Amino acid sequence: MTAVTDSYFSALIGRLETLREALAEPMARASEAICAAARGDRRVYVFGTGHSHMLAEEVHYRAGGLAFTIPVLVGSAMLHEGAVISSVYERTEGLIRPIFERYGMQPGDVLIIASNSGVNAAPLEAADYGREIGATVIAITSLAYSAAIANGRRKLADIADIVLDNGLPPGDAMIDLPRTGLKVGPASTAVGTTVLNAIFADVAAELCKDGDPPVYLSANMPGAKEINQQLVRKYRPRNPHL
Repeated sequence: MTAVTDSYFSALIGRLETLREALAEPMARASEAICAAARGDRRVYVFGTGHSHMLAEEVHYRAGGLAFTIPVLVGSAMLHEGAVISSVYERTEGLIRPIFERYGMQPGDVLIIASNSGVNAAPLEAADYGREIGATVIAITSLAYSAAIANGRRKLADIADIVLDNGLPPGDAMIDLPRTGLKVGPASTAVGTTVLNAIFADVAAELCKDGDPPVYLSANMPGAKEINQQLVRKYRPRNPHL
C-alpha cells in the first residue's frame, strides 16, 4: 500500500470510528422512525442528486436489504443523462415537486435525503415536500460543508427532523495533493452507505421481534427466487422501480 492509499484508508476509517459515537443518538432516532413506518405498513423513500443518488440505489432491491425502501430516481439530476446539466438541474427551483408527486408518498412514511452540501434546491424542495406530506425527513449531510457555503441560504439540516452529520470537510475530498492546493479521495458515498446500511440492519433486527423482516436474499442463494418474488408482489404497488 502506498502512502496515499494508506492515508485515504486511515482518513476514512477514522471518520467512521468518530461517527460510531457521534451519530449514535440520531441513528437510533432514525431507526425508531423507520421501524414505526414499517410496522404501520408505510414506506421509506431515499433521494439524492448527483453522486448522492447512489445512496438511493444502494438500498433498492438489495441482497440483505429491506423491501419497503423506495428510491426516488430523477434521471436528469443524476449523472448518466449528462453530468454537467445534472448540476444545473439540482440547483434549479421548482422542478422536484412534480417528480415526488408520482411516488405517492403518504403521512407516516420516511424520506431520507442525501446531500453532502445540503444547500441545493432539489434536496431542500424534497425536504419541504416530505414535511408537507407528513413524512419523517432524515438528512444525511455535512454540516461543515453547509455552513461554509450557505451564505444566508436555508440548509437541508434546518428542515430535516433528524440530521445525520457525516462530519466531512467542505468539498468532500480528504487527501491533500502536494504542491497543488488540490484534494482527492471523496468520502461522502462510502460514509453515507455505511451509515444507511447500519441503520437498516438495526431496523431489521428490531423487526425480528414481530417475525421475519422483509429482507431480500441474493439471487444466487437457496430459496431466494421464491422469497424475493413474494416481497416484490407485496411492495411493487407503491414502488415504481420494482
